[in-house]
Amino acid sequence: MDKTDRSYLRYARYAVQWGIFLFLVYAGYRFFFFVEHFLAHGAALQGTEEAILRNRFPSIEGFLPIGALMALKLWITEGVFDSIHPAALVIFSSALVLALVLKKSFCGWICPVGAISESVGKLGRRVFGRNFLVPRYADYGLRSVKYVLMAFFIYVVVLKMPAAAIFRFIEGDYYKIADVKMLYFFTEMTATTTVSLSLLFVLSLFYKNVWCRYLCPYGALLGLVSFFSPMKINRNDQACIHCGKCTKNCPSLLPVERLNSVRSPECTGCLTCVSHCPAKGALDVSLMKRRTVNPALFACLIIAVLFGSIGIAQLAGKWHSAVTYEEYQRIVPQTSRLDHP
Repeated sequence: MDKTDRSYLRYARYAVQWGIFLFLVYAGYRFFFFVEHFLAHGAALQGTEEAILRNRFPSIEGFLPIGALMALKLWITEGVFDSIHPAALVIFSSALVLALVLKKSFCGWICPVGAISESVGKLGRRVFGRNFLVPRYADYGLRSVKYVLMAFFIYVVVLKMPAAAIFRFIEGDYYKIADVKMLYFFTEMTATTTVSLSLLFVLSLFYKNVWCRYLCPYGALLGLVSFFSPMKINRNDQACIHCGKCTKNCPSLLPVERLNSVRSPECTGCLTCVSHCPAKGALDVSLMKRRTVNPALFACLIIAVLFGSIGIAQLAGKWHSAVTYEEYQRIVPQTSRLDHP
């Protein structure tokens, strides 16, 4: 048996996931004081208006996927690129490109919610000695929930909402501080939010990736797009030693050991199965089933697509919000009173 060690893939993924998570925590910390500046009439931060605006990191707009979906439709149908939350559109578009080219790798390598969900599952396994499995008949039914949610948003935004209505919404005060509303979701949790998040945490201790597997409409969309990706995890039955490590360690609970090619929309391209496989040539990333792709190159391409998109957006002036200091000064104090139009 020719053994190979690809454990470096797991550590590289953890480094990327948690590096992005920590950056977003820092960005959220800075954004909190940015918002407080306008609530405290300038007391929270000092400096020029331009310096104050720099405390708002555009990356936080990654938490506005519904707004990004609306902006994407407006961009495609009218050629108008959202200037209010352009980073949301850039990140959303990058996730779609990643899914189309490199499987659902945004979920497996980038998404901070996915990183937390996976870690909670690992904590549960340490505490209880195992993770539990939802019965197959229930699992299929529950997995359909995220596709129903996805279909709802696609229907409301893509099919029913005219471009003119999207444009009016994007230009309105509510959308201009949608990021502030999202901040309040975390800093001023309602009882319903607290109970819901607590329930998700407890369930995730017992069952792997409850949010990602059953509820995330964003992941559902990326999964369907990833079905057309030319990249797949392929198994060579002749080289496979049937140790079962790929199946045992798959975060998406896929029966990798029994598959010739992993085509499921649940596959996040995390390469965990590849990293655990001890038999050389048994499990590899392949392009169109014809050419083996170095998994390290696969990982590098994920980073290149995401950060390359961000770099291009910055150079093109499509990364920072066009909302002015005066607009924030006027709208932020009204945040709690602004309702969805």
